Amino acid sequence: MEQHPAQRATPDEHAELVALRDRVARLEGRGPGRSRLRPRSFFAVLLILVAAVLTPLSLLSSWASEVAGDTDRYVGMMKPLASDPEVQAAVTHRVTDAVMDRLDIDALLADVAPADRPVVDKALGKLGGPLTTGVTDFVHGTVEKFVSSDEFERVWTNLNRSAHTSVVKALTGEGGGAVKIAGDTVTLDLAPVIDRVKQRLVDRGLTVAGKIPEIHTDFTLLTSDSVGKAKKGFRALELLGFWLPVFTLLVAAGGVLLAVRRRRALVTAALAVAVGAGLLGLGLWAGRAFYLDSLPPHVSQPAAGAVFDALAGYLRAGVRLVVTVGAVVALAAWLTGRGRAANRVMAMWSGGIGAVRDAAGFTGGPAGRWVHRVRRPLNWTVVVVAVAVLLAWDRPTGLVTVWIALCALFVLAVVEFLDDDSTPHLTAKA
Repeated sequence: MEQHPAQRATPDEHAELVALRDRVARLEGRGPGRSRLRPRSFFAVLLILVAAVLTPLSLLSSWASEVAGDTDRYVGMMKPLASDPEVQAAVTHRVTDAVMDRLDIDALLADVAPADRPVVDKALGKLGGPLTTGVTDFVHGTVEKFVSSDEFERVWTNLNRSAHTSVVKALTGEGGGAVKIAGDTVTLDLAPVIDRVKQRLVDRGLTVAGKIPEIHTDFTLLTSDSVGKAKKGFRALELLGFWLPVFTLLVAAGGVLLAVRRRRALVTAALAVAVGAGLLGLGLWAGRAFYLDSLPPHVSQPAAGAVFDALAGYLRAGVRLVVTVGAVVALAAWLTGRGRAANRVMAMWSGGIGAVRDAAGFTGGPAGRWVHRVRRPLNWTVVVVAVAVLLAWDRPTGLVTVWIALCALFVLAVVEFLDDDSTPHLTAKA
């Protein structure tokens, strides 16, 4: 009688066959080891989900820490607003109204010295129309020229620098200083701007403007029904600052290390973190629309939108960064796996570059053999360096991200091109 093939196997082959059957049984859930792996997988998934939930909070805490603890960062956020047309228009309108409200034209002109009257008449006479309209247009034009000048940019920058502490106090519920909070509105005192405008009015011939008393008027930086409610949350995020992102990263790493299939867990964790950041980005987009719709009628929506965009710029850059890094890490982990689709992609990548290498007649020699031995660490080094550059870049734009990705792909292609283990290649005969 013919012997069964399994009975003809050597002891080592038989032991290997038994081990393979046991592994298949565990993977299919029939073996006793499956029950021991379930709690481990459960906690791995739980940690990854926690990391995804903490991702938007980590970005918010980093933003709060930057706004509260870094004056230069805050000034950098607000400085571009000095040249924003919508902000300039809103400041011009606000300052003009403040000056005209305190300018008694008839009484002030009656006090003009006879020697100064021709200068005033000459300045106002060109404007035509009623006297009040002429003065208003004159003041408006003077303010408009000032807010378009470099001097206004310097005043705006210095005002925001000195007001940084007050902004933090307003957001944490204390208040005071050049920035104050009344109800749910955070405002900026434009008194320094008005002082410069009064001097310019005097210089242009309207000397009576020098008699206008000190004026304090407010420019709305932020208004929302949720400002008061957000104070405690902002303070908590400010205190967490740097540590919450670190904790989130450790939680995600713990989930990956605890998982049975770590490569698959790494892909899942990277995508989960990217999705968490993406949800924050969607929240910013939707929140901006709701915020502008809830503004009072006297607040300029375009200017308020510019302020919102300036304050949210750091957050948006963080969202783009986390989404990009998450996608890159997930793609790298997937491509280095053993899945059928990943193997096909890598085969096309290697085959295409290998065809170019063979067509060029390139032989790597000792360098090629060395690259072949360390190709996997080299590839991961390229990915890590690209991610590190992206993380170190201050507010990377979409174009910067694309260029970093293209440079990483080029280096990976060079590594693949140099990878030659000196194995003879078949060549087609003519």
